[in-house]
Amino acid sequence: MSPPHFDSAALNRLLQTPALIEALADAFRRPAQVPLRQNLKDGSRELLIMPAIANGLAGVKLLTIVPENRETPRRVIDGLFILLDMKNGGAVATMDASKLTARRTAAISALAARQLSRSAASTLLIVGAGHLPPYLAEAHASIRPIRNILVWARDPDKAARCAEEIRRRLPGLTIEVARRLAPAVAEADIVSAATRATEPLIMGEWLRPGVHVDLVGGYRPDMREIDDVGIAAAEIYVDDVAAALAEAGDLRSPIERGIIGREAIRGGLAELLTRDPAVRHRPVTLFKAVGTALSDLTAAALAWHSHHGGCDER
Repeated sequence: MSPPHFDSAALNRLLQTPALIEALADAFRRPAQVPLRQNLKDGSRELLIMPAIANGLAGVKLLTIVPENRETPRRVIDGLFILLDMKNGGAVATMDASKLTARRTAAISALAARQLSRSAASTLLIVGAGHLPPYLAEAHASIRPIRNILVWARDPDKAARCAEEIRRRLPGLTIEVARRLAPAVAEADIVSAATRATEPLIMGEWLRPGVHVDLVGGYRPDMREIDDVGIAAAEIYVDDVAAALAEAGDLRSPIERGIIGREAIRGGLAELLTRDPAVRHRPVTLFKAVGTALSDLTAAALAWHSHHGGCDER
């Protein structure tokens, strides 16, 4: 018998943000095997292969990224996640990888922001207008008293459509399109960027003391969302240290050029979860995520257990 498939609608139902945030917080405190992902390229198209083993389960995410699909009805990010039970080696479910990625990425950002952003943060700036921003807005609004959300993108029409989708998901909040990025960054308590930029968009001189910067768009060494000034000013945490050093252009480039040292990265999520949220070591906090297979496996396990009415102990 073929394992069940959880499509986008099923994952939306099964992966509630508060529960996913707590599941991720628990997962990053436990041992796991998470090798660096493989990234295979075919011109501008990419295939990402991300395996992980933890807590008696294993999973592999196969993710395709096709930028040309932006102008078509097809997804830019698509793929499949396979969940396996390591007790018997069998596949127990397959899942829509695009929805799984969106849900876990937003939850990871919110988990980090819960540790790093000010508890009274009320203004969120979303940089980018792809598929991730509505999920990021929902997740950040679930952990902070967000009242105002600004959306900026290079294409104002896309920013307007993104703002409308966020407005639909978060009625009652003030959602506006930011026409200029600099004043929007200066106004924000949390800046969450989800772009494919290869040149910095966020300038350090725009960041005011107390702001938290969340970078989830860049996942290759040639991608940058923030400049050197912003990196040098920040207290930095990442989702996975080895992966960030290998893949995050926002960190690799400044380290290689001596702008910051390796020690500027204070730790991954495991270390971040032990950090006292009341203590700030720098005027700006920054979380950089390149994506880790442990978060995919955690989200998939939560969906599977939620489908069956609860979590068994492994």
